[in-house]
Amino acid sequence: MHDHMMLAYSFDGQGGGKPLNIHEASEQIKSDALAWVHLDLDHPDTKLWLEKEISYLDQFITSALLAEETRPRMTQIGDGILIILRGVNLNENADPEDMISIRLWIDKHRIISVRKRRLKAVADIEERLKCNKGPKDAGQYLSMLISSLFGRMQPVLSELDDNTDLVEEKILHEADTIHREKIVNIRKQAILLRRYLAPQKDAVSQLRLVDCDWITDSDKRQI
Repeated sequence: MHDHMMLAYSFDGQGGGKPLNIHEASEQIKSDALAWVHLDLDHPDTKLWLEKEISYLDQFITSALLAEETRPRMTQIGDGILIILRGVNLNENADPEDMISIRLWIDKHRIISVRKRRLKAVADIEERLKCNKGPKDAGQYLSMLISSLFGRMQPVLSELDDNTDLVEEKILHEADTIHREKIVNIRKQAILLRRYLAPQKDAVSQLRLVDCDWITDSDKRQI
């Protein structure tokens, strides 16, 4: 796999996937068979690849995938969806509230995702594909990704709530400046995380209203 293309798969429609090399990915992404390409935004070849390989799509899509603005949002364009989501940073020595964005174009035949940093929700889906328990179509991919993003957020939010309760209890019993500083820091972390949750929930809620034949009612219920 080339440096700008982190992974690429064709879907077999049964929950499994076949890894693709860069040449196969370029062909599959233009065909009627569902393929997924995951790109590194920081690599200069990503822009070149997008401009060359998806030039037949609306120019707005390429621009949005490459844009610096990463506020969670969703836009339907024709029978496809442009969506920007965020997940907690679970990389080693990272702060979870330093959230990682993923930008996606999804339609019936192609999934193009772009990221700057490693996102474990993406690895979750790749692992499921390897075990033949992955998404069977684009709608399932979207519901699985969203489920994984929110699923990995929940333990972090729960831990922040638990730490807040613990420190506040200590403050009640001990007039301790250190504990007061801790509670301020924990609340700052929670604010940073929840700052993205509201627009992300709005974007996800909008998915339940889109009119794309590849997103089934079952997918919408799971989103």
